[in-house]
Amino acid sequence: SVMKSCSSTPRIPILLIITLTSRSESAVHPVKVKLNDCATLPCSESCSGPVRWTMFSKSSSVVAQCDRTSCRSLMEGYEMNPDPYLKSNFSLIITTADFSKRARYTCDCDETRICDFHLQIEPLSVPLQVKTGDSLMLKLDISDTVEVIYDGTDPDGPSTGRICTVDGRSPHCNAEYTQRASLSSYLELRGMTPSESGTYSVVDTANAEVIHKYEVTVEDLQRAVVSSMSHPVSAAPSSDGCTTQDYMHTDRYHDCP
Repeated sequence: SVMKSCSSTPRIPILLIITLTSRSESAVHPVKVKLNDCATLPCSESCSGPVRWTMFSKSSSVVAQCDRTSCRSLMEGYEMNPDPYLKSNFSLIITTADFSKRARYTCDCDETRICDFHLQIEPLSVPLQVKTGDSLMLKLDISDTVEVIYDGTDPDGPSTGRICTVDGRSPHCNAEYTQRASLSSYLELRGMTPSESGTYSVVDTANAEVIHKYEVTVEDLQRAVVSSMSHPVSAAPSSDGCTTQDYMHTDRYHDCP
Protein backbone atom coordinates (compact mmCIF):
# COMPACT_ATOMS: atom_id res chain seq x y z
CA SER A 1 0.00 0.00 0.00
CA VAL A 2 1.08 3.60 -0.61
CA MET A 3 1.94 5.49 2.55
CA LYS A 4 0.10 8.76 3.06
CA SER A 5 2.34 11.78 3.62
CA CYS A 6 1.40 14.83 5.66
CA SER A 7 1.35 17.97 3.52
CA SER A 8 1.14 20.32 6.51
CA THR A 9 3.51 20.37 9.45
CA PRO A 10 1.95 19.95 12.90
CA ARG A 11 2.52 22.68 15.46
CA ILE A 12 5.52 21.63 17.52
CA PRO A 13 7.34 24.10 19.82
CA ILE A 14 10.80 25.15 18.57
CA LEU A 15 12.32 24.04 21.87
CA LEU A 16 10.87 20.57 21.24
CA ILE A 17 12.51 20.35 17.82
CA ILE A 18 15.86 21.09 19.47
CA THR A 19 15.40 18.69 22.38
CA LEU A 20 14.28 15.85 20.10
CA THR A 21 17.90 15.54 18.94
CA SER A 22 18.78 14.23 22.39
CA ARG A 23 17.05 11.30 24.04
CA SER A 24 14.59 12.15 26.80
CA GLU A 25 12.46 9.66 28.71
CA SER A 26 10.67 12.05 31.06
CA ALA A 27 9.02 14.78 28.97
CA VAL A 28 5.71 14.34 27.16
CA HIS A 29 5.79 16.67 24.15
CA PRO A 30 2.56 18.26 22.86
CA VAL A 31 1.77 18.16 19.14
CA LYS A 32 -1.26 20.16 17.99
CA VAL A 33 -2.99 19.74 14.62
CA LYS A 34 -6.26 20.81 13.00
CA LEU A 35 -9.23 18.46 13.11
CA ASN A 36 -9.01 15.70 10.47
CA ASP A 37 -5.56 16.81 9.30
CA CYS A 38 -2.68 14.38 8.86
CA ALA A 39 -0.28 14.40 11.84
CA THR A 40 3.32 13.25 12.17
CA LEU A 41 4.88 12.39 15.53
CA PRO A 42 8.60 12.84 14.76
CA CYS A 43 10.97 10.26 16.20
CA SER A 44 14.52 10.21 14.83
CA GLU A 45 16.60 7.90 17.01
CA SER A 46 19.12 5.16 16.30
CA CYS A 47 17.71 1.76 17.17
CA SER A 48 18.60 -1.81 16.21
CA GLY A 49 15.89 -3.69 18.12
CA PRO A 50 12.11 -3.99 17.69
CA VAL A 51 10.15 -0.72 17.77
CA ARG A 52 6.61 -0.28 19.08
CA TRP A 53 4.24 2.72 19.10
CA THR A 54 1.59 2.64 21.84
CA MET A 55 -1.45 4.88 22.30
CA PHE A 56 -2.58 5.61 25.85
CA SER A 57 -6.15 6.82 26.12
CA LYS A 58 -8.71 5.11 28.35
CA SER A 59 -6.58 2.00 27.81
CA SER A 60 -3.31 1.24 26.02
CA SER A 61 -3.16 -0.09 22.47
CA VAL A 62 -0.19 -0.88 20.25
CA VAL A 63 -0.90 0.95 16.97
CA ALA A 64 2.23 0.12 14.92
CA GLN A 65 5.42 -1.86 15.26
CA CYS A 66 8.62 -2.67 13.34
CA ASP A 67 11.45 -5.13 13.32
CA ARG A 68 14.39 -5.53 10.97
CA THR A 69 12.29 -7.34 8.37
CA SER A 70 9.12 -5.24 8.19
CA CYS A 71 6.82 -2.60 9.70
CA ARG A 72 3.10 -3.01 10.13
CA SER A 73 0.13 -1.04 11.37
CA LEU A 74 -1.99 -2.77 14.00
CA MET A 75 -4.79 -0.19 13.92
CA GLU A 76 -6.37 1.61 10.98
CA GLY A 77 -5.21 5.19 10.47
CA TYR A 78 -1.58 4.71 11.60
CA GLU A 79 1.51 4.32 9.42
CA MET A 80 5.30 4.39 9.72
CA ASN A 81 8.00 5.51 7.30
CA PRO A 82 9.54 2.87 5.02
CA ASP A 83 13.07 1.68 5.89
CA PRO A 84 13.04 3.25 9.37
CA TYR A 85 16.25 1.49 10.51
CA LEU A 86 18.18 2.68 7.47
CA LYS A 87 17.09 6.29 7.99
CA SER A 88 16.83 6.21 11.84
CA ASN A 89 13.34 7.63 11.34
CA PHE A 90 10.66 5.90 13.42
CA SER A 91 8.07 8.69 13.10
CA LEU A 92 4.41 7.75 13.42
CA ILE A 93 1.97 9.10 10.83
CA ILE A 94 -1.67 9.54 11.87
CA THR A 95 -3.55 9.85 8.59
CA THR A 96 -6.68 11.56 9.97
CA ALA A 97 -6.41 13.22 13.38
CA ASP A 98 -9.97 13.20 14.68
CA PHE A 99 -11.08 13.50 18.30
CA SER A 100 -10.70 9.74 18.87
CA LYS A 101 -6.96 10.07 18.12
CA ARG A 102 -6.36 12.56 20.96
CA ALA A 103 -4.07 10.67 23.31
CA ARG A 104 -0.56 10.12 24.57
CA TYR A 105 1.71 8.19 22.18
CA THR A 106 4.99 6.54 23.13
CA CYS A 107 7.66 4.91 20.99
CA ASP A 108 9.79 2.16 22.53
CA CYS A 109 12.98 0.67 21.08
CA ASP A 110 13.60 -2.79 22.54
CA GLU A 111 11.52 -1.82 25.63
CA THR A 112 13.35 1.51 26.06
CA ARG A 113 11.32 4.71 25.69
CA ILE A 114 12.71 6.93 22.90
CA CYS A 115 9.82 9.29 22.05
CA ASP A 116 6.77 10.53 23.94
CA PHE A 117 3.98 12.77 22.62
CA HIS A 118 0.53 14.08 23.47
CA LEU A 119 -1.57 14.65 20.35
CA GLN A 120 -4.02 17.54 20.64
CA ILE A 121 -6.63 18.95 18.26
CA GLU A 122 -6.70 22.71 17.74
CA PRO A 123 -9.90 24.16 19.24
CA LEU A 124 -12.72 24.67 16.75
CA SER A 125 -13.86 28.31 16.79
CA VAL A 126 -17.40 28.96 15.56
CA PRO A 127 -19.33 32.27 15.46
CA LEU A 128 -23.02 31.88 16.32
CA GLN A 129 -25.92 34.31 16.15
CA VAL A 130 -28.96 33.56 18.30
CA LYS A 131 -32.22 35.47 18.55
CA THR A 132 -33.47 36.58 21.95
CA GLY A 133 -35.53 33.80 23.52
CA ASP A 134 -34.11 31.07 21.28
CA SER A 135 -31.92 28.17 22.39
CA LEU A 136 -28.13 28.00 22.21
CA MET A 137 -27.03 24.57 20.93
CA LEU A 138 -23.49 23.56 21.92
CA LYS A 139 -21.96 20.48 20.30
CA LEU A 140 -19.71 18.71 22.80
CA ASP A 141 -17.78 16.55 20.24
CA ILE A 142 -16.44 14.04 22.78
CA SER A 143 -18.01 11.60 25.24
CA ASP A 144 -15.52 12.37 28.02
CA THR A 145 -16.39 14.69 30.89
CA VAL A 146 -16.41 18.32 29.72
CA GLU A 147 -17.03 21.72 31.26
CA VAL A 148 -18.71 24.65 29.55
CA ILE A 149 -16.91 27.88 30.45
CA TYR A 150 -18.59 31.24 29.83
CA ASP A 151 -16.68 34.47 29.22
CA GLY A 152 -19.21 37.29 28.86
CA THR A 153 -19.02 40.56 26.96
CA ASP A 154 -21.84 42.32 28.87
CA PRO A 155 -20.83 43.70 32.31
CA ASP A 156 -24.47 43.31 33.40
CA GLY A 157 -24.63 39.70 32.21
CA PRO A 158 -23.92 36.44 34.06
CA SER A 159 -20.60 36.08 35.86
CA THR A 160 -17.69 34.58 33.92
CA GLY A 161 -16.72 31.00 34.72
CA ARG A 162 -17.99 27.43 34.58
CA ILE A 163 -21.72 27.18 33.92
CA CYS A 164 -22.16 23.43 33.26
CA THR A 165 -20.35 20.13 33.62
CA VAL A 166 -21.41 17.21 31.44
CA ASP A 167 -20.41 13.87 32.94
CA GLY A 168 -21.27 11.04 30.60
CA ARG A 169 -24.70 12.02 29.30
CA SER A 170 -25.97 14.13 32.22
CA PRO A 171 -25.62 17.93 32.54
CA HIS A 172 -24.87 19.49 35.93
CA CYS A 173 -25.34 23.25 35.67
CA ASN A 174 -25.25 26.32 37.89
CA ALA A 175 -28.54 27.35 39.50
CA GLU A 176 -29.41 29.96 36.85
CA TYR A 177 -29.04 27.36 34.08
CA THR A 178 -30.46 24.22 35.75
CA GLN A 179 -34.02 24.74 34.50
CA ARG A 180 -32.83 25.90 31.09
CA ALA A 181 -30.38 23.12 30.20
CA SER A 182 -31.02 19.78 28.53
CA LEU A 183 -28.84 17.26 26.75
CA SER A 184 -29.24 15.21 23.59
CA SER A 185 -26.39 15.14 21.08
CA TYR A 186 -25.99 18.83 22.00
CA LEU A 187 -26.11 20.78 25.23
CA GLU A 188 -29.13 23.07 24.87
CA LEU A 189 -29.44 26.32 26.84
CA ARG A 190 -32.95 27.71 26.42
CA GLY A 191 -34.21 31.28 26.59
CA MET A 192 -31.05 33.17 25.66
CA THR A 193 -30.85 36.91 26.35
CA PRO A 194 -28.59 39.63 24.85
CA SER A 195 -26.66 39.94 28.14
CA GLU A 196 -25.52 36.32 27.66
CA SER A 197 -23.51 37.10 24.54
CA GLY A 198 -19.87 36.04 24.80
CA THR A 199 -17.55 33.06 24.40
CA TYR A 200 -18.69 29.58 25.40
CA SER A 201 -15.79 27.09 25.58
CA VAL A 202 -16.17 23.30 25.79
CA VAL A 203 -13.22 21.99 27.81
CA ASP A 204 -12.02 18.41 28.24
CA THR A 205 -11.55 18.34 32.02
CA ALA A 206 -9.15 15.36 32.13
CA ASN A 207 -6.61 17.09 29.87
CA ALA A 208 -7.57 20.75 30.51
CA GLU A 209 -7.92 21.00 26.73
CA VAL A 210 -10.31 23.34 24.90
CA ILE A 211 -12.28 21.34 22.33
CA HIS A 212 -14.69 23.92 20.95
CA LYS A 213 -15.13 27.70 21.26
CA TYR A 214 -18.43 29.36 20.35
CA GLU A 215 -18.42 33.14 19.84
CA VAL A 216 -22.08 33.82 20.60
CA THR A 217 -24.02 36.99 19.79
CA VAL A 218 -27.61 37.14 21.04
CA GLU A 219 -29.56 39.61 18.94
CA ASP A 220 -31.45 42.28 20.88
CA LEU A 221 -34.73 42.32 18.94
CA GLN A 222 -36.12 45.38 20.75
CA ARG A 223 -32.99 47.38 19.96
CA ALA A 224 -33.17 46.20 16.33
CA VAL A 225 -36.78 47.43 16.05
CA VAL A 226 -35.90 50.82 17.55
CA SER A 227 -32.93 51.11 15.18
CA SER A 228 -35.07 50.36 12.13
CA MET A 229 -37.66 52.94 13.25
CA SER A 230 -34.97 55.60 13.68
CA HIS A 231 -33.68 54.86 10.16
CA PRO A 232 -36.83 54.82 7.96
CA VAL A 233 -36.71 53.27 4.52
CA SER A 234 -35.60 55.71 1.83
CA ALA A 235 -38.29 56.81 -0.61
CA ALA A 236 -35.87 57.88 -3.35
CA PRO A 237 -37.26 56.95 -6.78
CA SER A 238 -35.57 54.24 -8.83
CA SER A 239 -34.85 54.33 -12.53
CA ASP A 240 -38.36 53.10 -13.32
CA GLY A 241 -40.00 55.81 -11.21
CA CYS A 242 -40.91 53.55 -8.27
CA THR A 243 -39.61 54.16 -4.75
CA THR A 244 -38.26 51.51 -2.37
CA GLN A 245 -41.48 51.85 -0.40
CA ASP A 246 -43.42 51.14 -3.58
CA TYR A 247 -41.52 47.86 -3.99
CA MET A 248 -42.44 46.95 -0.41
CA HIS A 249 -46.13 47.40 -1.24
CA THR A 250 -46.96 45.31 -4.31
CA ASP A 251 -50.37 46.91 -4.82
CA ARG A 252 -48.68 50.30 -5.09
CA TYR A 253 -45.94 48.90 -7.33
CA HIS A 254 -48.48 47.92 -9.98
CA ASP A 255 -49.53 51.60 -10.24
CA CYS A 256 -45.99 52.78 -10.96
CA PRO A 257 -45.25 54.10 -14.47
